[in-house]
Parts: sequence; structure tokens; C-alpha cells
Amino acid sequence: MKAIAQAPSKVIITGEHFVVHGSWALAAAIGKKVTAEVEASDKLSVDSGLFQGSSPSALLPVSKVVRSMAKRFAFSPDIRVSISSEVPGGAGLGSSASTMVAVSAAVSKLRSLDLKTKQLAECAMVGEEEVHGRPSGIDAAVCAHGGVLLFRPGSEPRGVRFEGERRVLVVLSGSSRSTKRLVGHVASVKAGLPAYFAGLADSAGDLASLAAERLQEGDMKGLGRLLTYNHAVLSAMGVSTPGLDQLVDLLLSLECYGAKLTGAGGGGSVLAVAEEGKEKRIISEVSKRGFEAFACVIPVGGVKSWLRP
Repeated sequence: MKAIAQAPSKVIITGEHFVVHGSWALAAAIGKKVTAEVEASDKLSVDSGLFQGSSPSALLPVSKVVRSMAKRFAFSPDIRVSISSEVPGGAGLGSSASTMVAVSAAVSKLRSLDLKTKQLAECAMVGEEEVHGRPSGIDAAVCAHGGVLLFRPGSEPRGVRFEGERRVLVVLSGSSRSTKRLVGHVASVKAGLPAYFAGLADSAGDLASLAAERLQEGDMKGLGRLLTYNHAVLSAMGVSTPGLDQLVDLLLSLECYGAKLTGAGGGGSVLAVAEEGKEKRIISEVSKRGFEAFACVIPVGGVKSWLRP
């Protein structure tokens, strides 16, 4: 008997980095997924094309999730885990969180734990902490719950609901980044300029609430302005790069309503919003310049799991 789970990836719409320090942020699940298959075995093993050419330590976060769940819920950790992914790694789209959530859900299904969504996100955090050092939990929460969430550490996530659907664009910069290093950089800014940082963090929370309102109202032009402003703040914090700034500028020149880095920065991806009907042209134009781009429909559902004989 195999258990299979799929978890979506994510984009952070506003508030990355500041959410680590207690501010509200806004994030959405997107349709690119990670699939985890698990079955009983004579030992714990992890098989994944995600880690081709990597040392066994690259598999450690997944193994830690399984061992942590086995200890917490008193079952054998002797499980074979197989992972496949549609999510580009190092792109700021929550590849690791999606993986950890999918593994947690598949193990829960295999061992008949019947864990709730919140518990799956908590289990996934064991692996996220191994990957990122000090994650806020927003990635795991949105990959588990799906939809659009306002998130703050220590608070219950707030679902942002609206009629119909919204479309956003994701453009991959082609440069990967280290979330752990960038989180550390922002922490050093906070240590050096605590009052300045506190003011920015308060503003980031207000910005997330405004962005949620614009999204609910379908005011994509207003949302775009907030995205561009948020990018300017993140750039001033030192987590953007000249390449990301130029990519934002390119998207704005192509008549996007707004654009910003999404995720940790230092590379990764840019999130943009545009007038409905113009997305294909914009994707074509950025593709001509060598960037991979795609449109995402939000909201999408969260993690799901099932058994297969």
C-alpha cells in the first residue's frame, strides 16, 4: 500500500522577511506542485530527482520530518519516500515547504494519523528549519492550507476569500539564492538599526492588509502599486539584486501594474500583476529576453492525500 500526497507551491505577495520578525504578510498558493509517495520499507530512505548529484545530507530535511513524526506519534520510521516536483528549486516559490508538507501528509495517510492541516504544517516545519534556519512558517502554512493567507507567526492564519479568481505572473530570474543567508542579513540590519527596522516592520503589516483588500476587491492596479512599493523597501533592505531590480523595471515597462521580488530575494523570482488579457504578451516579451515566465491562477487548494494499493 502506498500513500500519495500533493502540495502546492506559493508566492509571497507582500511582507517577506518582515514576517520572520513578527509582521503580517500575505501569501498565495499556486498550482505548481510537489508529489510525495511513501510506503513501508525495511529502512528509512528518500528517493528524489530534486537532489541529483547532492550528498546524502541534502536528504536530511525530509528524513528529519519522517523521524520527528515517528517519534511524536509512535510508529516505525522505516518508510521509503519518493519525491517528484514541478517547482523550480531556489526560486523563492516554496519548493522545500511544498516538499515537507507533501511528505508530512503522505506519512500521515500511510500511518492513519488523520492529522489536520495545521498539524501537517507543524510537522513540515522540522524540515523547513533544517533548510532555512529560522523560517517564519508562512511557506509551510500556505502550502498546507492553500488559498490566500494573511500570516503572522504566533497567530492563526487568516484566509482571504473573494469571488472568482485572480491572475498573477511569475518570472524566474535565473539566479538561485540562499534563504538562510538572506534571513541572516536582515537580522543584522535589525540589530544595527532597531528603531528604523521596527518602523518598517509595522508598515509591512499595514501593507499586507491593504494588499489583501485590493485582492479581494479585484483592484489589480492598486495591488500592483503596492507590490512595486514593497519591492523598493526590500531593495533598500539589501535583499534585492541589480538583476532583480532590472527585471522589475522590465515588467513595469511592459505595462505591468506592478512587480516585486517574491521570497527571500538575492535571486529567485519576481511576482507581477497586469491587466487581464495582457499576460500572454508580457510572458512572450520576457521569454524573448531569456527569462522563464508563467501565469498563475489564485486561489488553488491546499495539500491533499490518498491511498493507492
